[in-house]
Amino acid sequence: MSLEFVHDALPGRVVFARGARRRLVDEVTRLGLRRLMVITSERQLDLARALTDGLQDRLAVSFTRVLPHVPDSVAREARTLAEEHSVDGLLSVGGGSITGTAKIVALTSGLPIVSVPTTYAGSELTPVWGMTTGGRKETGRSPMVLPKVVIYDPQLVEGLPRKVATSSALNAMAHCIEALWMSTATPVTTLMALEGVRVLRQGLDELVTDLTPAAFENLVLGAYLAGASFAVAGSGLHHKICHALGGAFDLPHAETHAVVLPHALDFNIVAMRADSATRLTSALGGTDAVESLRDLYRRVGAPVSLAGLGLTAEQLRVAIQVVIEKLPIENPRPVDADAVRAILTAAYRPKP
Repeated sequence: MSLEFVHDALPGRVVFARGARRRLVDEVTRLGLRRLMVITSERQLDLARALTDGLQDRLAVSFTRVLPHVPDSVAREARTLAEEHSVDGLLSVGGGSITGTAKIVALTSGLPIVSVPTTYAGSELTPVWGMTTGGRKETGRSPMVLPKVVIYDPQLVEGLPRKVATSSALNAMAHCIEALWMSTATPVTTLMALEGVRVLRQGLDELVTDLTPAAFENLVLGAYLAGASFAVAGSGLHHKICHALGGAFDLPHAETHAVVLPHALDFNIVAMRADSATRLTSALGGTDAVESLRDLYRRVGAPVSLAGLGLTAEQLRVAIQVVIEKLPIENPRPVDADAVRAILTAAYRPKP
């Protein structure tokens, strides 16, 4: 059978280089932005100030009241601030929650985003937005939230605590692996996702064995490939579970993705295309994809249980019901209530 596919390449500019400060001035100038709202966290405010040192005459206001999973109250406050200060662009400096806040402002305002990621979230490459209202996280897709330019600087992740870096990189790996089994995957997204898995695995191993600048370059490159493949292929069972857990119980985003991933892969591996499963195993550096992933978790000390993230037994029962309410969920293997219950129960307290 001849090869046939449709691949919607998303617009956007990526700058990958050390020295984000000088690149940032150039990119803001290229876009013609004059009144920026800087979106960051209190913890990263000093970094944002250092990066924008050459942009002082273009900074209209800063927003630092960022919270995980973008509660609707945060969205309202950020949107109001942007309107009151007549900003013409958004500059996000930080991880996924910060990027997500910029996106939720852009969704209703149409303001362009310049993104400077400081973790391996990958959301800066996607048209996916999320907001939490009343303990339920809603997500959607819109070209309005896709950043105009993303500046990747490996130097900006070198100071991440190892636990944070590990969970963030495994979050990126979850984007790659889910992109492999989606029905919307293309040969292009599959190539990106597989290479993303390979360089993320290599970078994670280097974090604990031979820490060099190349390790951070691998991890940042992996995050880019993860976001780019996920942006086109979309999300399914794994992300639906993680979004439900995050929205309902405010669990840490990256750690939740890390915990759930081996169980989602274990469930879906039998339904993946044989060539994709074989190539995934190779990218993970082993002979069995699920066991190779679990071996990686052991080597890098990754989080492995929802209980360890603070989820209680009673919350687990609620979580199972929250995910069941989202059925049907697109997935290569049919998902019913029993499957949801089995995956979440296994992720809650895995067997040794």
